[in-house]
Amino acid sequence: MATSINKNKKIVNAIEEDLEQLSSYDGDVAKRFFNFIKPYKTKALLGVISVITFTIAVLAIPLLVKFTIDNAISDNNESLLNNLFILLIGFALMHFISNYVQQRVIREIGEHILFDIRSKMFVHLQKLSMSVADRSKYGSIMSRVLGDVGALQELFQAGVFAIGDMLTLIIITIIIFSLNWSMALGILMIMPVFLALRIFWLPKARKAFLKARASSSVVNGVLNEHVNGVRVTQNMIREDINQKRFEGEVNTNFNDTNSAAKYGAGIHPPVELLVGATMSLIVVMGGYLVSGGSVEIGVMIAFLLYVQRFFDPIRALTMHYSTLQRAMASGHRIFELLDIEIDIKDAEDAKDINVNKGKIEFKNVDFEYNYNEPVLRKLNFVINENETVGLVGPTGSGKTSIASLIHRFYEIKNGNIFIDNQDIQQVTQSSLSNNISMVLQDPIIFSGTVEENIKYKANATREEVIEASKIVGSHEFVMTLPNGYDTILEESGANISVGQRQLLSFARALLLDSKIFILDEATSYIDSYTERQIQNALDRVLENRTGIIIAHRLSTIKNADKIIVLNKGEIVEIGNHEKLLSNKNLYWKLWSNNESSFDDLN
Repeated sequence: MATSINKNKKIVNAIEEDLEQLSSYDGDVAKRFFNFIKPYKTKALLGVISVITFTIAVLAIPLLVKFTIDNAISDNNESLLNNLFILLIGFALMHFISNYVQQRVIREIGEHILFDIRSKMFVHLQKLSMSVADRSKYGSIMSRVLGDVGALQELFQAGVFAIGDMLTLIIITIIIFSLNWSMALGILMIMPVFLALRIFWLPKARKAFLKARASSSVVNGVLNEHVNGVRVTQNMIREDINQKRFEGEVNTNFNDTNSAAKYGAGIHPPVELLVGATMSLIVVMGGYLVSGGSVEIGVMIAFLLYVQRFFDPIRALTMHYSTLQRAMASGHRIFELLDIEIDIKDAEDAKDINVNKGKIEFKNVDFEYNYNEPVLRKLNFVINENETVGLVGPTGSGKTSIASLIHRFYEIKNGNIFIDNQDIQQVTQSSLSNNISMVLQDPIIFSGTVEENIKYKANATREEVIEASKIVGSHEFVMTLPNGYDTILEESGANISVGQRQLLSFARALLLDSKIFILDEATSYIDSYTERQIQNALDRVLENRTGIIIAHRLSTIKNADKIIVLNKGEIVEIGNHEKLLSNKNLYWKLWSNNESSFDDLN
């Protein structure tokens, strides 16, 4: 298990590292990306065919112009002229239709790919253990889900269009050599200059693109951090300091993005210069050859048209390469995230847990978030059937870790955790979740109605929702909302108070009707009056249930059947309130200190 945790830690750390060592093309990224195209291969083939058809239509027109000038107009052949006119109309229609099809089909497939990759990332992120979420930077993850996936979508579009551009170059090269090999050689003499530009420009552009992407992730992280912490910022009057920090990161990203844009645009002026020089060369060479009678005027005009089109795919391929740069870097970032191992998995022979009593037992449990940094050491205790147990101790003593391990949000390092004599590592995670209700310190509210939030998982009726709400004391405030239980709650429940969110989370947990009930600092945001309501409700909720209450407020767990006192990951005391007071140890010291927090103790 430690090996799996360490592996994930290395991968997560690698995600945050600089990506400058990436090659411009990675076969593995391309192969894995192709798997997202497979479901749409028929449409993709239609897109490729339309691109090829479009290319043929475009390249056929200069040849028709040549035949029109040299064979129809010069010979005054009206019949041939009419036929060539019909052909020109036909190719123009083919040009229009194929262009419409390629644009629509390719972009439609691109949107499908965008949706599929984001969906897969979303599903994967929800399956990852909490340890991965703890170590990953929010801004970096969001950058992958939003920005990087978009860059990978562009890769498909650019890849299909690149087929047309490559085909265009090949066909034009063949045609111009068939028209006049000496002028064709004159054009190809320019190509070493393009190659030299590529060798000089591409490495610098690649580095600039990667740097811009990395600094963008930092900006996203800082922005999220300060938006979520705006209350603390205002309270501490940190607006100016935070603004300077944010402006510094934005300025860095601005400079990095400008640098990437500079390299992205820097290739165009030299290309345009070369295009102009080549056109001038062809005009001079063609002029001498036409005046000498060795080349027909139609050939000369066709040549000029093809030369003009010859550089269009070169420009496009240069841009496609820039897209490839971004896509390969983004692909690495996306697939690194998708490659993080889901280390909490059901055992091969896992069975649904059968919870009748709700007895919980820890046997020699060791746990650590980071390698060789123990949080819990050789933990042994039993929570009996229908027993209410309080967990208290200083911050970092392991209270929340115990609750998380019971739900198997993390894997233990050593030991075993049993529920009704069933090892939780040998049962299915879904059945385990169905038998545990949790109310956390930070209440999580989702966008949607009040009713939808309360019956988030439970298949309950409106009457059952109302009954649960009445038990925990949330019904009264819900009825004051504009539309009662049909009131739309904003993201994170922004349109109700923190205490009201907590009451809704209580109702949600109660509605699951689980045998085991865990409250992790669940009353920390609730006023004294509401806490008394909750306390009264808990007496009803915890009837015939096993309850675990994590609290700083000792009044919350004063009446618990048993209180476990933790310090530095170890149990230092166990007993009820009266017994612990009589021991005159850590719990007594806290109680005697006007019921303050463990964190106040020296």
